Amino acid sequence: MSSLSLVTTLIGRELRTAARTRSYYLLGLAVGGILLGLTFGGGGAATGYIPTVVDLLLPLEVLVPIVAVAIGYRAIPSDLDRGEVAMLDTYAVSPATYVGAVYLGRAAVLSAIVGVALLVVGLVVALVAAPDTGVFATHSGVDSPILFGRFLVVTLVFGNALVAVVLLASIVVSTARTAIVAAIAAVLAVVVGGEAAIVLGVLDGVFTETTLQLALGFIPNSAYRGLVFETVIGVLSAGESGYALPLVSAVGLLLWTGGSLGAAAGLLRWRVG
Repeated sequence: MSSLSLVTTLIGRELRTAARTRSYYLLGLAVGGILLGLTFGGGGAATGYIPTVVDLLLPLEVLVPIVAVAIGYRAIPSDLDRGEVAMLDTYAVSPATYVGAVYLGRAAVLSAIVGVALLVVGLVVALVAAPDTGVFATHSGVDSPILFGRFLVVTLVFGNALVAVVLLASIVVSTARTAIVAAIAAVLAVVVGGEAAIVLGVLDGVFTETTLQLALGFIPNSAYRGLVFETVIGVLSAGESGYALPLVSAVGLLLWTGGSLGAAAGLLRWRVG
């Protein structure tokens, strides 16, 4: 079997596993229900896409890491427990290829859960909000589905970066049972610990305005929040908010994704080597 065929098989296996896992359906329903409840409760459904984004931004900073942990923590440890990672030698597949295939499968699951929930929210806003909300933006300052689409894309980039972090953390431990502890600890360290370090740096006067924006771009949830403010919410006021540097935030999320996957591949090579 060629490497490409095995990668395709691995991705398909992840998707089939997700399709057979009832808890993922329940997770999707829970995420969708929470987002819809917040949309109606916060008034976003009646007022437009940007008010909806404002209502959902903070809850998603909590929900997306939970989804990432739920779908990613057992992926590789389960294979290690069953000895299935031995196929790396059998089929001459590199750990990087194996980790990449597993990641793509799990990222697709997160994208389906979170993406479908946000699409439903966007459809609700389109049907319920005032008529002028449905106008597509042709210039800055107009609330539109295009801006909500940006929000959806940025949210998925954030979520898939955390999936990579979870995969890395899950390989560190020895069994699938302890993988969830490692995954939760890693996400808390990256998300909460990173922002705590930023706060301490601000209080100690370590950061200037420029260095603070740079630092925020390399903390996943801060980078996510900054991208939403700069590319979605700030557009409504016909200009950037100055909260963050969009390019730095985008690069920060991509580095967390690529760096975590690279480290996961190296650690897996060491464990099975």
